[in-house]
Amino acid sequence: MGNGVRGGAADFGRHDAEPAAAAHLPAEGVQEQKKVLNSLMSGALAGAVAKTAVAPLDRTKIMFQVSSKRFSAKEAYRLIYRTYLTEGFWSLWRGNSATMVRVIPYAAIQFCAHEEYKQLLGSYYGFQGKALTPFPRFIAGSLAGTTAAMLTYPLDMVRARMAVTPKEMYSNIVHVFIRISREEGLKTLYRGFTPTILGVIPYAGLSFFTYETLKKLHADHSGKPQPSPPERLLFGACAGLIGQSASYPLDVVRRRMQTAGVMGHTYSSILLTMQEIIREEGLIRGLYKGLSMNWVKGPIAVGISFTTFDLTQILLRKLQHSTNVER
Repeated sequence: MGNGVRGGAADFGRHDAEPAAAAHLPAEGVQEQKKVLNSLMSGALAGAVAKTAVAPLDRTKIMFQVSSKRFSAKEAYRLIYRTYLTEGFWSLWRGNSATMVRVIPYAAIQFCAHEEYKQLLGSYYGFQGKALTPFPRFIAGSLAGTTAAMLTYPLDMVRARMAVTPKEMYSNIVHVFIRISREEGLKTLYRGFTPTILGVIPYAGLSFFTYETLKKLHADHSGKPQPSPPERLLFGACAGLIGQSASYPLDVVRRRMQTAGVMGHTYSSILLTMQEIIREEGLIRGLYKGLSMNWVKGPIAVGISFTTFDLTQILLRKLQHSTNVER
């Protein structure tokens, strides 16, 4: 994750590994490969755990985002309960398989890319081995989110379609790809891509920036090199709250554009989509529909994600250290 990971979780492992490194020093290339692999594995697990935990709330939020119905906590509860009664308990996780197919590579790429961008920016700005200053910290997060979104976007489109359609319409992920390609054209798989990227830049940038900044402030004021798991969850929750609030209108726009083919709408651009939403539903009720649910779902998901990544990184480094000692 952020310099909190490289400067914190990474340091945690580095202190433990020094005796082993002195006795048995692996090649620099092998160390780099292990570092990248650790980041990929930790990021994949972080994304999977976080998204599965909030899947019912996520599906409910998407269903409100793509409709003209007015959002309220009471209506959200009614929708969840009605879905449970009519389609069963596990229907609340409908589309989660598509989410996993997307979120596992997305989170793996994002966290790993963030580590690499941090290293590159640290070298460029002369902060190698130290915490980045605020601006490059934000840039590293934005670049990581953009890289992950570009490589996994069609999977996000499929997940949104599965979340808002009855299970009879699409039987599985492959079926969604086939029907969209055949009936709407391949370019439909990238509908809503522009608002996604525009939203990812502030979302990922602010999320990573906030989490790392809080970890750095904690270390500076408490004297402890590492926050506790509950503190990590709290810092991640704050990061999710700020990041998602800043980019939420673009999240609504991309969902509308992604699901236009099955919801009876034709959205041709970001501005026209925003204008139609504002005209029909109002500025706040339209572009910020479901934000209050995101204030519940988002902090939980981001907090779990960051915490899982950090702790998995620490665990993997401990395991590698133990292996090196045994050798």
